Amino acid sequence: MESTIDSLLLGFSVAFQPGVLLYAFLGCVVGTLVGMLPGIGPLAGISILLPVTFGLDATRAIVMLAGIYYGSQYGGSTTSILMRIPGEAASVMTCIDGYAMAQKGRAGAALCIAAVGSFIAGTFGVIALTVIAPPLGAFALRFGPPEYTALLILGLVFLAYMSTTSLARTLLMAAVGLLLGCIGIDVMTGHFRYAFDIPELGDGIGIVPVAVGLFGLGEILSTPSRTVTAKVTSPRLAELMPTRKEWRDSAMPIARGSVLGFLIGIVPGSAHIISSFLSYALEKRISRHPEEFGKGAVAGVAGPESANNAASTGAFVPMLALGLPTGPVTAVLMAALLIHGVPPGPQLVTQHPQVFWGFIASMYVGNLMLLLLNLPLVGMFVSVLRIPYAYLYPLIIMFCIIGVYEVNHSIIDVWIMLVMGVVGYLLRKFDFDPAPLVLGLVIAPTLEMSLRQSLIMSNGYWTIFFERPISGVLLAIGAGLLILSTVSYLLKRKDWRAKLAEAEASEPR
Repeated sequence: MESTIDSLLLGFSVAFQPGVLLYAFLGCVVGTLVGMLPGIGPLAGISILLPVTFGLDATRAIVMLAGIYYGSQYGGSTTSILMRIPGEAASVMTCIDGYAMAQKGRAGAALCIAAVGSFIAGTFGVIALTVIAPPLGAFALRFGPPEYTALLILGLVFLAYMSTTSLARTLLMAAVGLLLGCIGIDVMTGHFRYAFDIPELGDGIGIVPVAVGLFGLGEILSTPSRTVTAKVTSPRLAELMPTRKEWRDSAMPIARGSVLGFLIGIVPGSAHIISSFLSYALEKRISRHPEEFGKGAVAGVAGPESANNAASTGAFVPMLALGLPTGPVTAVLMAALLIHGVPPGPQLVTQHPQVFWGFIASMYVGNLMLLLLNLPLVGMFVSVLRIPYAYLYPLIIMFCIIGVYEVNHSIIDVWIMLVMGVVGYLLRKFDFDPAPLVLGLVIAPTLEMSLRQSLIMSNGYWTIFFERPISGVLLAIGAGLLILSTVSYLLKRKDWRAKLAEAEASEPR
């Protein structure tokens, strides 16, 4: 413990250097803006700014790029709450209740709770990263393809089980997402699949155009068919801060989201996205008032926002300790370290302690910077709602198109976004939840690759998933959840039939 404290003090001596502080601040500011702009996201922001770091040393480069990553988790909540546009994919779930709170005149409270929850979760994640990174890294090292397959299947089943909507509808939406995730080049054979001879679809359908289309354009298309409340456009100053009840209602979701997000973050995959989905489903499932979710529940903002920030911190555990990227963002960050001659992995702590501990210490400072940046600007963010919808929505559509196009400079992505906007509109009309579709799309490539690798390892025998202890336990948990859900459905159906028979018997003949 003493060695950890000494190392952390070394890290703070590096993090408080004026140059490192400056680049941490720049990363946080750019990350917040990147998160706010629909369609950009941390991956595009980091990739665009990667050449800028070539003239910097490794510590300043990784501190700035990491600041963009976890800063985007803060900024993504802004457009989600104010406009129901996910600034980046991890903010998809915040759209649901954050936007509903904004419609009730509580946009300022939602933004404040999102900022505070992000700060608490980010700080918790950094503390956990500092204290338990080595044992967690050792455990993650035991995960092979069968374990990844079982874990992702469990994630889908867990989402369906936690959903209060129909289990069949939730799994159907997830299955559609998995099918969309199969579009593109088969990485094992090199063949095009379901791409209709469109070269731009070789890399598959991107999460950004799908998320922006489903949750952004879908909302705009459905708006003319219902009355838009005008009180949101002129919130009173007294409503900019959360009430005591809102603080109380958000306390435990922030705590649960922080722990859940960090634990999910250490597993390879788009953890910050998956964690926000699971956190929202968990809060909705255990809530005493699940009917409030979708109508402005504070827990629906606090939980997912905390989870995605904690997960973005947890993703650094395998990256720094094992040299394993947990997703595209950490892969780019690893590339940045390699460019500067610092190989990530087990030797990073011993060979480059200033880089490792300086990076961790800068995350403590960066989270505080983000809190100080976001809270004073809550009033300015809320003032965006004063713009009349006749002007606001065309601007939103314009920014969506520009943002989606800028990711890959592909007009195909713009068409995908427009199609998904229509799909999102139709799903709302028929009471389908589009969120599982996005989750299925996110995990499809990893699930397919790990499944096929597992079968190659076992020469095609499916028993490999049950012979390995970790994957066997994960699949058993998933099967248990399905059985519980089926039993619950049968009991509800039995009660419904009994009440129907009772009602028919009581009718006068």
